[in-house]
Parts: sequence; C-alpha cells; structure tokens
Amino acid sequence: MNWRMAVSILFFVLSGAPLRAHTSLPAYLDLQQKAPGTFEMLWRLPTAEGPPPAIYPVFPESCVVPASLVTEQDPGSIIQRGTIQCGSKGLGGGKLEIEGLPFTILDVFVRITFADGKTITQILKPSSASFTVFDSGNAKIDALGYVELGIGHILYGIDHLLFVLGLLLIVKATRPLLKTITAFTVAHTITLGLATFGVVHLSPTPIEAVIAMSIVFLAVEIAQSQRGIIRLTYKKPWPVAFAFGLLHGFGFAGTLAQIGLPSHDIPAALLFFNIGVETGQIVFVMAFLAFVHSLRELDIKWPAWSYQIPPYAIGSLASFWFLQRIMLSFGF
Repeated sequence: MNWRMAVSILFFVLSGAPLRAHTSLPAYLDLQQKAPGTFEMLWRLPTAEGPPPAIYPVFPESCVVPASLVTEQDPGSIIQRGTIQCGSKGLGGGKLEIEGLPFTILDVFVRITFADGKTITQILKPSSASFTVFDSGNAKIDALGYVELGIGHILYGIDHLLFVLGLLLIVKATRPLLKTITAFTVAHTITLGLATFGVVHLSPTPIEAVIAMSIVFLAVEIAQSQRGIIRLTYKKPWPVAFAFGLLHGFGFAGTLAQIGLPSHDIPAALLFFNIGVETGQIVFVMAFLAFVHSLRELDIKWPAWSYQIPPYAIGSLASFWFLQRIMLSFGF
C-alpha cells in the first residue's frame, strides 16, 4: 500500500464530512453589566460559510430579553445587541444555556464582565451547552478552552487538512517532510499573530477563497507529476508550504477575530489557541503516518487509474469551495 492510495482512502473518509469547511468558527456571547441586574448583550453568529446556525442564548428565568434586538451585518457574521434585565439577583447562580448547540459542531465563547471589573470566560460546546453563572468572577483566561478551540478548528477545518494531505502526498521522505510541515507551521503562526494583534487586516471570505485555491494548486502539482512533469512543489516543498502557510494563518486568525477578544486577553488566547492548532495538526499527521504504515502490510493490487483519484478528488472539492467563497465575497 503506497501513499497515494492511503491518501485516496483517507480523502473518502474526510469527504463524508459536510462540504462546507470551517463550520467550527465560534459564536460569541458578550454580557457587560451596566447596573445591578442590567447587562448589555452582544451576540455574534458566524456566517462566513452560509446562513447562521440555529442557536441562541437562553438566560435564567429572572431575566427579560427585549422582544426585538438591534441586528447588524458584519463581514462573516451577524451581530445582535440588546439590554437584558435580570432583576436584583442578576445572573448569579442562574443557568446560561445555548439552545440548539448540541445539534452543531460549533463552539460558543461566553464572556461576562461585571460592574466591579470581574469577568467570567467560558467556552461552551455541543457536549456541554450550559453552565451556572457565579458572579464572584475570575481573572483567568480559559486556557484549556482555547487549546480545545484550536484543536477543533484544525480537525474540523477540512480544507486545512486537505492541504496537509497534499503535502504528505508530495513529500514522502521523513526529513524533508519534517522541514515542510515545520515551514507551514512557522508561516501560519506568523500571520496568525499579525492578524490577531491587528497589525494586518484582511477580509476573511476572500482569504478563505485563496486558501481553497492553494489546495487546487497542490492537486494540480500532483496530477502533473503523474504525467512525468515535476513542478515547483516537488522541487521546493518547504518554500511553497511556507508561502501558503502565511495565507492559512490568516484563516486561523478568523476564529479569534470572530470572538472579538479584549486587548489584554490576546497574548494568552493567541498562545493557547496556536498550541491547540499545532497539536491538532501533529495528531493528524501522526495518525496518517500510522495509517500508511498499517496499510503497507496489505498486499493489494490497485488498478492504474486509481492513482488519479487523490489529486482529482481533492482538486474538485477545493474548486467547489473556491467558487462558493468567491460567490460569498460578492454577496451571493
């Protein structure tokens, strides 16, 4: 069993996931206390890959949510604002829940800021869609939550995984592969940091379109190599991985941008989120290498045409994403 067929099999496993990539972009709920029992709410839902998910926050019974909220359209998201009245008891001891979250693969980042400056941060998931609010607050960032957010983003980000698959198919030797994956990691870490700190501002949807095109580029390189034409990525894999890694870093930054982090939380959030991204990537690469090793033990005779499946399948799916994202960029 060779690498091409391993990629082919793994592609079909991945293709069982939804055609949309980056459905793991988080929603964001921000509550700021303005007076005893009164909170200003901001509720942000991701729309970068289509209609917003059918989820919404449910507050304790003592809270009154206005019948109509102010709705704004932001690039890649819909924002709703309003004032929540929770009486003299406030949110303390009450349960805050995200209705509909268990039926998605989304995370929801929740931040509650009290009038005395204390904060609560919580990352809710489909498996844990609610928590009890204790107004004692805490000043600690949810480090584990950011790590899990990063892991989930890379593992649910099928387009990033297909790009890494393309690199694995092109670069087979261990040392060049380590060099190539390291270059990709360093590059997207650089742009993730630049975008998160606000040094560079790029619209997320066009960036996602270019990320899809980077996968098409690798698919073409692989298809051409099967015809005996050795192109740039085969000759210089790590510079190509580095160049495209810069673009993918802006894609990763879209997740943190969706959250709208306060400036004092950015360094720690960036660190732990990036640790999660790299952990997820390493897990994927190691799992793939173990998968290839196990399949080599099987003596299967594959037809010649089957070797064309990986580049054409990967390229076709990435082309679909590219067209989809271009249409979204123009408001279709």
